[in-house]
Amino acid sequence: MNNPWTLLLLAISAEVIGTSCLRLSQGMTRPLPTLLVFSAYAIAMALLSKVVLRIPLGMTYALWSGIGTVAIVLVGRFAYSQLLSPAQLIGIGLITAGVVLVNLGQ
Repeated sequence: MNNPWTLLLLAISAEVIGTSCLRLSQGMTRPLPTLLVFSAYAIAMALLSKVVLRIPLGMTYALWSGIGTVAIVLVGRFAYSQLLSPAQLIGIGLITAGVVLVNLGQ
């Protein structure tokens, strides 16, 4: 699989899985969730290292951080029942708009 966009989406997915498991790891005291955190982050970094060879670093990071942030907010909302304030919803909208603008500007 050499498509950098697919690799980027897989890297973001791995990072979201790792970040989602942070809370489950209870401060890295529970072995299985802790192993998932480290494994997911290692996979994410390995994939991301391939992506930056084909997609410009700035664009890669903008997409990585923007999509990852929105995904983690959604995980927090639906998996952990965390509520979002109107200001937070606006912020997520601005992040999404930023990711779209970054892609339109290429």
